[in-house]
Amino acid sequence: MLRAEKSAVVASLREAFVSSGVMVVTHYQGLNVAEVSGLRREMRAAGASFKVAKNRLVRLALDETPFAAASDLFTGPTAVGLSADPTVAPKVLTSFAKKNEKLKIVGAGLGGTLLDAEAVKALAEMPSIDELRAKLLGVMLAPAAKLVGLLEAPQTKLVRVLAAPSQQLVGVLQAKAQQG
Repeated sequence: MLRAEKSAVVASLREAFVSSGVMVVTHYQGLNVAEVSGLRREMRAAGASFKVAKNRLVRLALDETPFAAASDLFTGPTAVGLSADPTVAPKVLTSFAKKNEKLKIVGAGLGGTLLDAEAVKALAEMPSIDELRAKLLGVMLAPAAKLVGLLEAPQTKLVRVLAAPSQQLVGVLQAKAQQG
């Protein structure tokens, strides 16, 4: 690989690291081309990416990124899973690692923090950012929906009474007169 090609790879990797919310480091020794291609397809479908590059180039690209602390994880046949959502790449890679024992999760970088393999598995079990936003929105809207229901209740009861057949209305009025 020529020096210009190496510089382009480093620049591309650095851009990918800077734009990602999480970086999961894996060992992929023993995976064949079809398995790696399948993993890449799964990652793309989920909105993430899976990159294989030389460790030396990755270490150069990690400098001055939030994941610089993870440079010690790059020994042996490593690849990285990247995603903007901090839970997407860990979910896909953890799921794939359960199905295929050849893929080993080594660790991850998340917002300048170095995570071990167990923390990556815990991160994979968390709901995604979109799911958390939906839950938060539901919690915020619940009181407003209850208030609207309370405000509509008297009007709804009045409409039901007025819409009742005349016999029932007369019966209701007579019952009220006897009470009062």
